Amino acid sequence: MARKSPRKPQKAAARKPSPKTPAAASGRPAPGRAVSPILLALAGVIAVFAVALGARFIIGRDAPETAVVEREAPVIAPAVPPAVAPVKPPPPKVAAAPPPPEPPAPREPEPAPTPAPQVTEALAPVPVPAPPPPPALTPKPVVAMLPPPVAPLEPPKVAPGSPLWKKNALPFRAPPGKPAIAIVIDDMGVDRKRSNRTVSLPAPLTLAWLPYAHELPAQARAARAAGHELMLHLPMEPSGSADPGPQALRVSLDKGEILRRTKAALDSFDGYVGVNNHMGSRFTADSAAMAPVLGEIARRGLLWLDSRTTAKSAGLTLARELQMPFAGRDIFLDNEMTVPAVRSQLAKTEQVARSQGYAIAIGHPHDATIDALASWMPEVQKRGFVLVPVSAVVRAHHTGG
Repeated sequence: MARKSPRKPQKAAARKPSPKTPAAASGRPAPGRAVSPILLALAGVIAVFAVALGARFIIGRDAPETAVVEREAPVIAPAVPPAVAPVKPPPPKVAAAPPPPEPPAPREPEPAPTPAPQVTEALAPVPVPAPPPPPALTPKPVVAMLPPPVAPLEPPKVAPGSPLWKKNALPFRAPPGKPAIAIVIDDMGVDRKRSNRTVSLPAPLTLAWLPYAHELPAQARAARAAGHELMLHLPMEPSGSADPGPQALRVSLDKGEILRRTKAALDSFDGYVGVNNHMGSRFTADSAAMAPVLGEIARRGLLWLDSRTTAKSAGLTLARELQMPFAGRDIFLDNEMTVPAVRSQLAKTEQVARSQGYAIAIGHPHDATIDALASWMPEVQKRGFVLVPVSAVVRAHHTGG
């Protein structure tokens, strides 16, 4: 390779001088061959420049147009559907450009459905409030079912000149054909906790309040508001050594003092239908001591409920003579203070009510009594008995005042 490379220049050098001068003299066109490559080279250069200038001119002309189209297209396209028209300039290069702008037109209606989901979302909450009304309507028929049992409890009409016991009586009328039971709870007001538990029992109960209880008027009003009937539980002297409480009626007192203490007790609160005795096995057996007491009770238009703490009580006999409303206790519930014992006495109360049409049972605010009553009261009504206040028994089965 090294040898050949030097030879080539030698041959070229030999060829260059070969254009013989004599050839020019012979008239051959040799010189034309030497001129033609130069002309060709010049022509090539001119052609290159011409192409370059033409390309620049063409590119320079097209570039602004495309640039303008590109700038206009992004501004017009998102604004309004007609803005799609300027996009047509690029398609002319392909000749099929006019058809493509037409498909975007159908695509534009597609965004129109976007409001449709908004409407459905707005409608979605509308059915949501719809479900609440049905449950609101369901209790209405349930309430409508309540009036039938309440209807028999409509109170009898009380004439303007009626005695106080009728005015203060719990509005109640026992349905006919059912044995009635009146539950009386004595000694109310002193033991506030158990008294409140008793008031919370289902109505109607008849609650007898001791006159020396603290805040007696307020306690009695709360009980009456809870649907219970009220009585005054008047302390009287017992046969034994038990203490009946302050300002109790005793056989050793003269008539004036008996009346004074009786009136003070009767004035301790209001809204009650009558009076029953607290203890009093000795006092109620004394007709002379009892006469002024029952006389004052009758004068005020109240009824007398004899607790029958003794079989020798003169209370019922005097009440008949005075022609005042009265009643007598049939069963004591809690001489033995256990739930089973109280339940046994309640069963006896049911037997008496079936045999004579009604029964009056007296208990006290003991835990055993309250617990037994709480479970017994719903059951006894299912067995066909009706729970009534004492005034309903007096109204239905006794005459007077």
